Amino acid sequence: MTSEPEFPSKKRLFLGLLILTFVIVLVAVNILGWIGTVGLRQLNPILPLMAQILVGIAFVVISTIMLILVMTVALGRELPFGHKLRGLMIKVFLPMMIIIGRLFGVSRENIKRSFIEINNQLILSRHLHLPPEKILLLLPHCLQLADCQQKITNNIENCKQCGLCNIKDLLELAHKYGTKIAVATGGTLARKIVKDYRPRLIIAVACERDLTSGIHDTYPLPVYGILNQRPNGPCWNTRVDIKRVEEAILTFSHQ
Repeated sequence: MTSEPEFPSKKRLFLGLLILTFVIVLVAVNILGWIGTVGLRQLNPILPLMAQILVGIAFVVISTIMLILVMTVALGRELPFGHKLRGLMIKVFLPMMIIIGRLFGVSRENIKRSFIEINNQLILSRHLHLPPEKILLLLPHCLQLADCQQKITNNIENCKQCGLCNIKDLLELAHKYGTKIAVATGGTLARKIVKDYRPRLIIAVACERDLTSGIHDTYPLPVYGILNQRPNGPCWNTRVDIKRVEEAILTFSHQ
């Protein structure tokens, strides 16, 4: 499966922000350690030494985490402990990177877009090949034509397959390859769908915000994200590259 043409620049953006975030964390740890050492000296002469040892251990641990995460992103494959550290990156460092990125004029959307591509590359590097029924194709409600009267959130099979939106094509893909498919109106319903279907992999279509939160909420379950197209603006008659969705299904499933 091929990546988007601008992926190298997305990787550079993510790597740069990741390294900058770690540097700031390390500086903060050292400053706090120094402040603590000065204060503890007044209580007991041995306490500053103990504080320095703790700061040193924290420095080594954070530096090791940084090295593994940076190498994981740079090489595009998970190194030892990389799977567990990916959760740390998703739940801890990504929110920090968004804050730091905004201070340097990098938009939240660009950071999330680069994160989604990095996440996809790491999932691809695991070479997963699953039974089709263990793959869930999870779609946003905004793919459905806005004035369509069919209710597909409870059952996507209610689609009349008129072809005016992408739901028909996606439903045909699910039938063709035997994957599970569902439509969610938001995070709460999406989590319920995941709990009910119990997939081993999710191929999710959504915007940057929803994909990022979905990857966060379902970790450690792998989520391969595909951004929707928004010719009419966000959350209104969106589209998706059907060919890319089919490529993802073929990549991850036994066929």
